[in-house]
Amino acid sequence: MAAVEDGPGMCFLSWKYSHYFSFVLEKDRNIVMNCTLCGGSKTLSTSKTSNSNLMKHLQKQHASTNLVEKEPEGNVGDSSSVDAIPAKQRKLDFGQPAAQSITQPQLHRLIARYVVEDMKPISTVESHAFRQLISHIPVRGRAGKAPSRKTFSTFLDQEYANMESELKNTLDMVEYISTTADIWTVHNKSFLGVTAHWINAQNMKREKAALACRRFMGRHTYDSIASELDNINSSHGLSFKITSTVTDNGSNFVKAFKVYQPAPESDDSESEEDGVTFVSIGDVLQNAADDADDAISLPPHQRCASHTMNLISCTDVEKWLLSEAATKTIYRSATTKCAGLWNKASRSTVAAEIVDDIIAKKLLVPCTTRWNSFYYALERISKIPLVELNTIVIHTTCIREYCAVMKPLTVALDILQGEDHCFYGTLLPTLESLMTKTLAIKNVKTRFAHVLGSEDALLAAVTLPKFKLRWLHDQARKDLAKARLLVECRKPLPEQDQLQPGTSATNTTQHAGSSKEDEFFSFEENEDIYATAEGEVAEYLKSGATGLDSLNHFPMIKKLSLKLNAATPSCAPVERLFSLGNLILTPKRNKLTDHKFEKLLLLRYNLTSKVTSNLK
Repeated sequence: MAAVEDGPGMCFLSWKYSHYFSFVLEKDRNIVMNCTLCGGSKTLSTSKTSNSNLMKHLQKQHASTNLVEKEPEGNVGDSSSVDAIPAKQRKLDFGQPAAQSITQPQLHRLIARYVVEDMKPISTVESHAFRQLISHIPVRGRAGKAPSRKTFSTFLDQEYANMESELKNTLDMVEYISTTADIWTVHNKSFLGVTAHWINAQNMKREKAALACRRFMGRHTYDSIASELDNINSSHGLSFKITSTVTDNGSNFVKAFKVYQPAPESDDSESEEDGVTFVSIGDVLQNAADDADDAISLPPHQRCASHTMNLISCTDVEKWLLSEAATKTIYRSATTKCAGLWNKASRSTVAAEIVDDIIAKKLLVPCTTRWNSFYYALERISKIPLVELNTIVIHTTCIREYCAVMKPLTVALDILQGEDHCFYGTLLPTLESLMTKTLAIKNVKTRFAHVLGSEDALLAAVTLPKFKLRWLHDQARKDLAKARLLVECRKPLPEQDQLQPGTSATNTTQHAGSSKEDEFFSFEENEDIYATAEGEVAEYLKSGATGLDSLNHFPMIKKLSLKLNAATPSCAPVERLFSLGNLILTPKRNKLTDHKFEKLLLLRYNLTSKVTSNLK
């Protein structure tokens, strides 16, 4: 301790250039030091609390010397060492520049996106670890603060309302929209899901959004389904915009769209004689009671192509295999042993380890609700070495032949399940290609009879630049498709599209009396329409572009394609909506209300679809 009291002060010992001086003696409040750079001949006096004199000496006398700061070494507790004084601990500075900090509402939006996108429980904001993490985020010069559960729930409700408003504004600007619908049952609850799909007229890209996933109470009858679908469509202002609704082949959905189709307009109203009709008050009251059912109107119905294709690949093929005596025994034996292998591998850890050692993969187990799962399960078994399969006496030849025959159906089914790059016009070319690669031509023609003879399906395929007329092998069918495309392009535009810029509705009403005569004697205008349509169709079919954005050069064909290709071939999108819902509505979240579940699901689905800017 005496050495410390009589030696240099703490100020000198902690100085970064103290190793260039040696202690000589102490004089009252000063100390005398020798400069080692001067050879020890130069003595300097400085204060115990300041090293300014020593620093001035180094700057004047040794300006050309590259001074090096000393490195800390030695024991911190050894006060006799120059390096014994530890450096001060650096403090965390939350006062970062304003450009790197965020506001509290922005922080809430980031937390909401994390909870919604990763499908976390709302109670995450109450987690101590999560709140501690958020506290280290700078918010305008102070630490961030996570909201309470009640405040965060209210914030999500507001974000959902904003998302609904923005989605409705987006749908108002879309002319042609298609929807998919299905019912999902989970945890003894049923939900009706509806998704919307359309093509953006500006960038010609597929866009989508989830409209609803509402709790469906009671029995799944056709009238209940129709009432709920009509309510969802009208609440989003889509009653007269939907070109078609895609559902599975369930009898309740098929009957709902068959019964509640709008009645065709009658042309005999003008020929009816005007007169007074007397009716009884009882009939009036009875008709008033039926007005609610009469007000329900559903868009045209389209059956799911993937579900129909799955019926061919499973039901029809298995029915044929079991009807033939030569294949019945082998097929049943092979599938039974495969089923036993699936059960054993999924229930026994030892069996699963053996399978993993042999093929380095797990066996796929078929699922009735997943299309193509049976094919992929058999394909995985067919890749097992023959030596290993022979030990369980499985007919490998039968399995491999089955996979080879069913592969075209599987590829077609995967194509039709597409969403971002799959349109209704993809259906007919897929079926045509399938019928050239499989022997199940009769089954395809029977199951898809309504599609093969559909003019809308034909025009939808022709108006896709990817296909045009290339998928038609018969010249007569090519000429027929071209003729139908010409007819559609020659149709006059709607009255609102014919108004030229600067033409007001008042001017058109002034000439209402002569409009019929002008339309009757419009020879030159009709000739111009025909010439324009023929030229556009010829240039379109001659063009080698295959991108959908190439339709911007062909306005007539573009308008037709936007209408016919708005729909998807299958209802797979709504099934994907239910897959997301299964990750949110878990058994641990059994207290989640139906409305809150729907809000979280729609926020999650529409966040990834990028149709709204919420939570971004």
